[in-house]
Amino acid sequence: MTGDDVLEILDVLRAAGTDVWIGGGWGIDALLGRQTRPHRDLDLMHREEQEPAVVAALAGAGFAESLDQRPVRFVVADATGREIDLHPLVFASDGSATQASPEPGHPFRYPAACFVTGAVRDSTVPCLSAEQQVSFHQGYEPSDRDRHDMARLREAFGIATHF
Repeated sequence: MTGDDVLEILDVLRAAGTDVWIGGGWGIDALLGRQTRPHRDLDLMHREEQEPAVVAALAGAGFAESLDQRPVRFVVADATGREIDLHPLVFASDGSATQASPEPGHPFRYPAACFVTGAVRDSTVPCLSAEQQVSFHQGYEPSDRDRHDMARLREAFGIATHF
């Protein structure tokens, strides 16, 4: 997944009138304003009520569902192998959101302040904050990619991470 791919996908979703935020590796690189490593996919958070429009817009761009783990997440892919990992969010009136988790009754929480902007290839993009990224990188054995990403956040933002 290249920076140009990310911008193309965001353009498709903006044209459909949907709200999305980049998470995962591309989200961290967006916060940093530069690509720091190769990315195999794109993680996007979206408004749950906009999911039909998200799916339709991506289908129009050649993406089809390849994995269904709703209500937590689902994945779409295109014929070239690009994958988008989609995470439905339910927003509260204060701008915070929750996402279902594999553990019923214990949703993932997104404070209102975690919805920020970053940059991909000098274009401003919506993404998750550094603090939210660190929060989501806890409670599991990190991969080399995770260690790389957390090191970049520590360097750029002085944020404490657990690995």
